[in-house]
Amino acid sequence: MQEVNSPESRELLWKLIKDMRFAMFTTRHSNGHLHARPMTTQNKALDENASLWFFMSRSNGPVDDIEADPTVAVIYADPGADSYVSVSGTARVREDAAKKHELWNKMTEAWFPNGPDDPDVALVEVEIIHANYWDVKESKLVQLLHMAKAVVTGDPPTNMGEHGEIRMR
Repeated sequence: MQEVNSPESRELLWKLIKDMRFAMFTTRHSNGHLHARPMTTQNKALDENASLWFFMSRSNGPVDDIEADPTVAVIYADPGADSYVSVSGTARVREDAAKKHELWNKMTEAWFPNGPDDPDVALVEVEIIHANYWDVKESKLVQLLHMAKAVVTGDPPTNMGEHGEIRMR
């Protein structure tokens, strides 16, 4: 496990998620059910606070969920690269016009055509508590060979990539 919130931890986590622009953002609804929605990470890098940033509509539910229970999960997946990251954190709506303008881009404008000053646009910060990752470097053929060996020997496959946990708080 990496040192808590070290520059190396932030660098490793960002390296894993930086090219996965979309994530499933999971909140707990007032009825107790978990709700996951696709969201776009707005960060250009992971800052010293180890936060992820998202834009959301105030009228579509996730903001209400966050205000009732700020514990969230953000799940990234790149099946083609066999890379997966699960982030757990605490979310909050930030009333920060300068940060909204800093993170605003043309893709965001597709969802929010009235711009960053639209009252419906909520800026949400997720302070990362910890993340788990699975990163497989072996080719599909090598993975299949490991699984075939496991079937023959009855032992679970080994050397199937790297798994780790990164603690930020």
